Amino acid sequence: MIRLRRGASLSDFADKINTSASNLVTVLFHLGEMATATESLDEATFEVLGDELGYKIQVVSPEDEDRELLEGFDIDIEAELEEEGDDVLKPRPPVVTVMGHVDHGKTRLLDAIRKANVGGGEAGGITQHIGAYQVHTEHEGIDRALTFIDTPGHEAFTAMRARGAQVTDIAILVVAADDGIMPQTIEALNHAQSANVPIVVAVNKIDKEGANPDKVRQQLTEFGLIAEEYGGDVLFVDVSAKNNVGITELLDAVLLTADAGLDMRANPDKDARGVAIEARLDKGRGAVATVLIQSGTLRVGDAIVAGTAYGRVRAMSDENGDPVLEALPSRPVQVQGLSTVPRAGDTFLVTSEDRTARQIAEKREAAERNALLAKARKRISLEEFTKALEDGKVESLNLIIKGDVSGAVEALEESLMKIEVDDSVQLRILHRGVGAITESDVDLATIDNAIVIGFNVRPDVKARERAAREGIDIRFYNVIYNALDDIEASLKGMLKPEYEEKQSGVAEIREVFRSSKFGNIAGVVVRSGVITRNAKARVIREGVVIADGLAIDSLRRFKDDVTEVKVDFEAGIGLGKYNDIQIGDEIETTEMVEKARD
Repeated sequence: MIRLRRGASLSDFADKINTSASNLVTVLFHLGEMATATESLDEATFEVLGDELGYKIQVVSPEDEDRELLEGFDIDIEAELEEEGDDVLKPRPPVVTVMGHVDHGKTRLLDAIRKANVGGGEAGGITQHIGAYQVHTEHEGIDRALTFIDTPGHEAFTAMRARGAQVTDIAILVVAADDGIMPQTIEALNHAQSANVPIVVAVNKIDKEGANPDKVRQQLTEFGLIAEEYGGDVLFVDVSAKNNVGITELLDAVLLTADAGLDMRANPDKDARGVAIEARLDKGRGAVATVLIQSGTLRVGDAIVAGTAYGRVRAMSDENGDPVLEALPSRPVQVQGLSTVPRAGDTFLVTSEDRTARQIAEKREAAERNALLAKARKRISLEEFTKALEDGKVESLNLIIKGDVSGAVEALEESLMKIEVDDSVQLRILHRGVGAITESDVDLATIDNAIVIGFNVRPDVKARERAAREGIDIRFYNVIYNALDDIEASLKGMLKPEYEEKQSGVAEIREVFRSSKFGNIAGVVVRSGVITRNAKARVIREGVVIADGLAIDSLRRFKDDVTEVKVDFEAGIGLGKYNDIQIGDEIETTEMVEKARD
């Protein structure tokens, strides 16, 4: 068994089996694949090569790869978790994600939870959006905290919703009482269930005309969510986010669900581990990331690594903008001091020193870059490649994506890569990043003839001038569907046209004239369509095609040469050197018509 990391090259494989990379290049060439020694290859290519050489190859998954990488630095997260006993585990707040269909009131519900006087204090208080926040409520006489992940505005971002579920203890499924179950409701439900996350259903808009909370309960039984009042184990709470009705009851239901079925404990007395929820570039503060601590305690001054970003925690703040010196498990905080912007969903951990954090980040970045290269490489055999070059079918649409937050950029990239077009066109993401569109982005677009997509961002002055001078196309979007529609239309526009054969005319042979100069001439009557000179033709006898690939070589009416003959008119047709025609045969002409694409 040969284990290779994602995006490994032939050189990496050669090192494992003690041979030269040039030998593997030759073997792969004979298998119909072209690759250089240092080019990142995909899993399928390695499987083909392994079968040929008699090796079983295993490409390590991203999770295994990262675990092995951390083990190289004496960091074993799984072993640490297994060793933790009841003596070190302490209660932590549940982490909650709000899901549901568009326009069913998720944002309004989150606002109501933030602003409601749930902790006995003043209404409101949260002054800035950091992607997650914590609220307090009195439950059974005890002050309890809950952490909410404020999912991105476009709930259709499947990737973001799935990532939200991965760091979530409980999901609140919001369903409008006047609208019922909708497609994205089912989608959100499937994500929560596949992540084994308990669900509390908030039946919103109960004060609206036409509201029918009971219908929502009945509809959800079809998807395995059976309300307690129907004998099930799922808590349903009727709420009105607009009028702050049922908010406290909803939080109580979340806490009851957490206490009943979940182990809400973590060890605060160790180096912090967690997940980056959201990240962006701030003009005055640099890279700013919202992180959710899952275990341990994060303190100002800690050396951390989050995905491919690393640094020291210069400052931390909560959702109110107040400074925080240390953050316990389930606490979301905004962190400053990272070298770059991490992606939403990247894991973070505290390391013993800055150098370790930097080395982990650099190794992750190298592995990720190789994996992206392998993913971008289009597998094509030598014969197919040569033919594609001859036919001019090798086409690609190059994109550069810039956005305001890393989660949105990543979600847009994943959605774009799922666009299905045929093999003659490929979509390549050359670069993606967070922040304004810069001059270097335009330079990259100039070199690789790429289109720049700005998602809630704009170019700076120099970039705008450079783009105008170089003729670079920069598109601006704030809704993901618009970007997807435009790119899909562009890709389909790049496709080579597809043609289908269509009958253009049929003529019946009434007489055969012998000519020493021109061979046999068919005297015909046009039965349907139009017969045109030089059209492709076939001869049909008693319903069977006896000759194909012919052409109308000559077309006459009486003694005059004509270009076409319409239905019910007589004509003389010459089929070149083909003379096997009889009275009663049919001559069918065809034309190639471009097919409309779906």
